[in-house]
Amino acid sequence: MAEPARDPRYDILFEPVRIGPLTAKNRFFQVPHCNGMGYRDPSAHAEMRAVKAQGGWAVICTEQAEIHYSSEITPYIEARIWDDHDIPALALVAERIHEHGAIAGIELAYNGLNGPNLYSRTAPLAPTALPVASWFVDPVQAREMTKRDIANLRRWHRQAVDRALRAGFDLVYVYAAHTYGGIHHFLSPRYNLRSDCYGGSLTNRMRLLRELLTDTVEEVDGRAAVACRITVDELLGDAGITRDDIEAVLGELGEIPDLWDFVLGTWEDDSVTSRFSAEGDQEQYVAGLKALTSKPVVGVGRFTSPDTMVRMVRRGVLDFIGAARPSIADPYLPRKIEEGRLEDIRECIGCNICVTGDHTMSPIRCTQNPSMGEEWRRGWHPEVYRARHAAERVLVVGAGPAGLEAAMAAGKRGYEVVLVERSRRLGGRGAAEARLPGLAEWIRVLDYREGQISRMDNVEVYLESPMTAAELLEYDFAHVAVATGSAWRRDGVGRWHTHRVPIGGLPVLTPDDLMTGDRPAGRRVVIFDDDHFYMGGVLAELLAGEGYDVAIVTPQAYVSRWTINTMDQHRIQAKLMDLGVDLHCNSTVESIGDDGLELACTYTGRRSSLEAEAAVLVTARLSETSLLAELEARRGEWADRGLRSVRAVGDALAPGTIAAAVWEGRRFAEEIEAPSDDADTTPYRREVTQLAPKA
Repeated sequence: MAEPARDPRYDILFEPVRIGPLTAKNRFFQVPHCNGMGYRDPSAHAEMRAVKAQGGWAVICTEQAEIHYSSEITPYIEARIWDDHDIPALALVAERIHEHGAIAGIELAYNGLNGPNLYSRTAPLAPTALPVASWFVDPVQAREMTKRDIANLRRWHRQAVDRALRAGFDLVYVYAAHTYGGIHHFLSPRYNLRSDCYGGSLTNRMRLLRELLTDTVEEVDGRAAVACRITVDELLGDAGITRDDIEAVLGELGEIPDLWDFVLGTWEDDSVTSRFSAEGDQEQYVAGLKALTSKPVVGVGRFTSPDTMVRMVRRGVLDFIGAARPSIADPYLPRKIEEGRLEDIRECIGCNICVTGDHTMSPIRCTQNPSMGEEWRRGWHPEVYRARHAAERVLVVGAGPAGLEAAMAAGKRGYEVVLVERSRRLGGRGAAEARLPGLAEWIRVLDYREGQISRMDNVEVYLESPMTAAELLEYDFAHVAVATGSAWRRDGVGRWHTHRVPIGGLPVLTPDDLMTGDRPAGRRVVIFDDDHFYMGGVLAELLAGEGYDVAIVTPQAYVSRWTINTMDQHRIQAKLMDLGVDLHCNSTVESIGDDGLELACTYTGRRSSLEAEAAVLVTARLSETSLLAELEARRGEWADRGLRSVRAVGDALAPGTIAAAVWEGRRFAEEIEAPSDDADTTPYRREVTQLAPKA
């Protein structure tokens, strides 16, 4: 049978495009994005970028690389190019990208007001003496840059450009975006309150950008291309950078760099979750800017549809299809389009779990792509799977996110797999949660795996097939994955209360009840959210949208507190306030009576009452382990039945995120022959700091 071929409609995406002295082989451009590895895990960082190069991206960039110790953003783990000691780690990244025929780009960043300098302990430098605009609202204030400081910055930037070239990079960024780049602070009237030649008028505010662009072009001297990443609208009206400002900047500076990279506002504005933004939403802000420069432009929009990509190019909105999150969800996105394998694309679901790696200073992760961040340390690959170690049969019990991934990945290794699901449809919690407000795109987790499994002759699927230990032991399975999921508790046990909450006659529901269609009989509903991720907030939105009078109680200072790490907490809280949801933050539920709840302030313990006709408890979950317990009780029979291993995976092991469940499914498949659960040594590679020579 002939191999699928690229649809001619997408030919335009594979046209070569000039970037100054470079030629990109196609229009797929992995824009700079953070990864939680940076200077700490250089080999892991390099391998992650290398896999994208294998996948067909024409241009692959680093995250922001701090150019000087006077502007660092500890505790975040970004790239660093402070001095020559940093060159080898960065050179490895460029080398691995080049090995697969891609252009290597580096985003040079002087963070200014965004850098609290907690490591260097140096007073930050900024256009104006203001408190730093850092993620943790650090008690640090920047000092206003003098003309000498600005001259120093220009020299430091040129030195960083030189180091970038010596590290082997082909494309060098001047970073003026996201409220992170110090140049952004000079451009923005929100932060630039100067009255000298670097402040006041737009001409003055863009002076530093002009100087750094000119310096960079001179320094590369044709040996590399120069890009400028710039905020096109701060979404603050005249208080910030406006569309008119950027049109004027392009009118003055549009021909200096070799490429423009357009972004929106802050990082939170530029990478909005799918709950609050559709694919391509940034078009309204970027459209028309390309006409103001003869240089190619790149922009983002969580592009996953090749038809949308083609429209961006044909309408003259973009020259390059920029991607961070879609390149994380599927590093092979370009190759799959080129080879006519659209059904094999892992579409980004826009959950922003990838972003949490940066915010928690941990290696990047992805709900759709469990190999993300594991390419070097565990040797996982998004498309290439190790061959099975023996002709053994594998049973996976439960077809939620973990079970689907376990069955698919084991099948791709060549095992004969049977997947059984007690209900009449696949997906488990993934399918249920995708029906909640704003989470529809999360169904892609199910769609991708179901599509892959449906084309695998060595994987069989049986629905409405509950499994018992007695039945399981009648078959000849060598390995069993128990992916039976978990259930939300209805006793109030969670983070705040580690023992049961007193509950009277008031009806109590759980998220599982609401997701299966149950609803409170009365209209006044109180949600107690001690989970702090998205579930409590999205259930409040669900019930308020259906006309219930909803209150939400949380021990945290914000609703859905952990979504600060996915950068949509402020949107969630605003949405609930707009819906009229009554917010009770810094409060906990002490007891549930017959007609209401007793609350307590988490600081003072002061008690109050809240009337209700029903309560919804979003606290902790209990793993479903009955099958596991039955099998353990009959462990003595395993050897005679040929059963070598039984492992709980996903929520059946420990309830967590959908990304964690998918990751556990992949780990099961990778470690079928040698599970690492009881390992005495670290089961993955890591880089350990080398001691400096003694002084």
